[in-house]
Amino acid sequence: MRRLAATLLALFAVGAQADTLRIATGELPPYATQTRPDQGMALAIVRRAFELVGHKVEYHFLPWTRAQSETKAGLWDASAHWGASEQRRRDFLLSDNILTEQWLLVHRRAIKLDWQQLSDLKPYTLGYVRDYTYTPEFWALLQKGELRGDNTPDDLIGLRKLLLGRIDVLPAERNVACDLLHRNFKPAEAAQLAAHPRLLTDSFTTHLILPPQVPRSALLLADFNRGLKKLQ
Repeated sequence: MRRLAATLLALFAVGAQADTLRIATGELPPYATQTRPDQGMALAIVRRAFELVGHKVEYHFLPWTRAQSETKAGLWDASAHWGASEQRRRDFLLSDNILTEQWLLVHRRAIKLDWQQLSDLKPYTLGYVRDYTYTPEFWALLQKGELRGDNTPDDLIGLRKLLLGRIDVLPAERNVACDLLHRNFKPAEAAQLAAHPRLLTDSFTTHLILPPQVPRSALLLADFNRGLKKLQ
């Protein structure tokens, strides 16, 4: 009986471990971060949605590019959270919308930015992060040379470039920009920057991405969408 009990306990432990999903992610406060108890607003939603359908979640923080490439290779169960670019729709299974981000244009107050369409930004140097989604139109204009871009490693460096006058405009997510300004800049520095109220897009949805070649991914996707619907 003792041996049987030990075997059952071992099997239960293996089953519990197998049901702990390993999700790759990266630093993007306040949505995904190791600095908050909930690990960020978006990651908290993903965790709770999976919990509602019986899955535990374990986050692994990596550089974003690595998180995406390793998930594509099937090294992680999933990755969170990502914009719905055309390439990701080709390479991954995408969940229902986790949350809709608000992308706008940050600039120095000394620049009287007034834009109605992206082509109005031709006179300015725009910072951009290579792995960000932005919008298809934004990327097309950059690639055609119709917008002048400055490849920037991340948003924090982009904000510093703005203050130094090395770029004129930085597309950024509203809450991410506010968080970075609050934690990394003096109030007098932050006061030199403003955000144009016009959104870059009003439909920037974000998603859990899963590797399609892994047999379990389709089931996990269905489970997550079901949990997300319950949570909503």
